[in-house]
Formats: sequence, structure tokens, C-alpha cells
Amino acid sequence: MATLIDQVKFNEQGLVPAIAQCVHTNQVLMMAWMNAEALETTVSEQRAVYYSRSRQALWRKGESSGNIQKLHDIMLDCDGDTVLLRVEQIGGIACHTGRHDCFYKTWNGDDWQINQNVIKDPKSMYND
Repeated sequence: MATLIDQVKFNEQGLVPAIAQCVHTNQVLMMAWMNAEALETTVSEQRAVYYSRSRQALWRKGESSGNIQKLHDIMLDCDGDTVLLRVEQIGGIACHTGRHDCFYKTWNGDDWQINQNVIKDPKSMYND
């Protein structure tokens, strides 16, 4: 019998990229990293849990901000080296900048232009 992580190809650091996608709109919300423990915890808790490379620890999305990602589906790409989490973004904010998603800059041919407003000031969501 296969386990959750049997077919996942983790990189040399023991990590796999994880893309969070809105289950309602299919919009890509963010990309983060997961180790085996984060992947297993995500499934057991039914919420997105990532691995913070800067803190070297598990990071439960929304633990500080309240903007959790409720897990609906978890998928593995054809090469086994990228995970897709289909989530419900509670609070409507996925990005630590206070925006809906992390992909808020568009290249216009000359420069990166911001294409989203801040929904909530990050200082009011984090104690950092």
C-alpha cells in the first residue's frame, strides 16, 4: 500500500514546491515549500501547512494573520516534483503583503506594475 509521500520527489533539501490554488476560482494564490512533515500535517489537519525555510520550522498558513487555507484537494504533478493544494482562502488574503494573492505584479514591458491593492495592512495582521 502506497503512502502519501511515496511518489513525491523532494529536492536535495527535502522540500517540494507547493502551489495554493483557490478551489472556487482556480486562481493561483501563492507558492511555498513543504517537507514530508508539512505534507502529512496538511492532510491530517485539512489546512495548508508549509515549511518555512527562514525559520526552519513548520508554518501553518494563517497562524498569525488568521487567513488560513482550508484544504479541499491535494494533487501531485506528472513528474512528482510539485504539489497543488486546492484550498478555500479564509479571509480572502493569501499574501503576507495584505493582498488577495502573491502574484500582484505584472510586467508591462518596461517595469513591474502593481495590479492589486492592499486589502489589509500587514502590520495589523502580524506581530513581527
